[in-house]
Amino acid sequence: MTNLALYAAIAAAKVILDIYSRPIATETKSDGSPVTEADAAAEAIILALLKPTGIPVLGEESVAAGIIPELGDRYFVVDPLDGTKEFIKRNGEFTVNIALVENGLPVIGIVLAPVSGETFVGDANGAYYCNTKTGVVTDNRPITVSNVSPMRIVASRSHGHVALASLCETFQVEQDVSVGSSLKFCLLARGDAQLYPRFTPTCEWDTAAGQAVLEAAGGAVVTLDGSRMSYGKQTQNFLNPYFVAAASMELARRAAAEMTKILA
Repeated sequence: MTNLALYAAIAAAKVILDIYSRPIATETKSDGSPVTEADAAAEAIILALLKPTGIPVLGEESVAAGIIPELGDRYFVVDPLDGTKEFIKRNGEFTVNIALVENGLPVIGIVLAPVSGETFVGDANGAYYCNTKTGVVTDNRPITVSNVSPMRIVASRSHGHVALASLCETFQVEQDVSVGSSLKFCLLARGDAQLYPRFTPTCEWDTAAGQAVLEAAGGAVVTLDGSRMSYGKQTQNFLNPYFVAAASMELARRAAAEMTKILA
């Protein structure tokens, strides 16, 4: 199943890059977010490749069109182009996200950055990095979180939530490293940072694949009550609560408690 999801992400990346190479036409969805032809084209090819499994797919563009399948206990979560704003800016910091959720938790995750080919994979066997820029998997190596000190945070002090500065002070953060899309989770999974607090809204397709990669690398993603972030929140329109991703469960829960205090 991991290999199938990886193959689907590689195929979607090719379609995205074909569109990226020419002038990009954008539209605005009902929620005010931008969408391009690449979003729809990438999701279509992913849906076609995953269809033979018979497993339902929760796709961002399908949901926007009002198409929500009966999910059950096992389903794919797809964001065909995470970071559409980055795609429009042409800064390369956008990804293809594919996750498999079982019983409310992500168990397989693929995060692929089409421009660089950087690809992050997580499943029951652990997490690994590879490069798929040529359409085949190369430079395959395992990755794991790092709890080095002083701490690095995935955020921007100048553009983040007002509570971010306080959190950085409490945890004696040395520096921030910022990147677009779900690559934020992957920086933690690879040991480049230790903490990613999220004070702004996200949807399940924004986070499921990144969470699977980070957890497979030894990290954790929790909501502000300290519980592992879960999926299938259809009655909440698949919106996530605020959360914190970290290099360990202990750090995640400490940061979640601190975020709760700051926000109060």
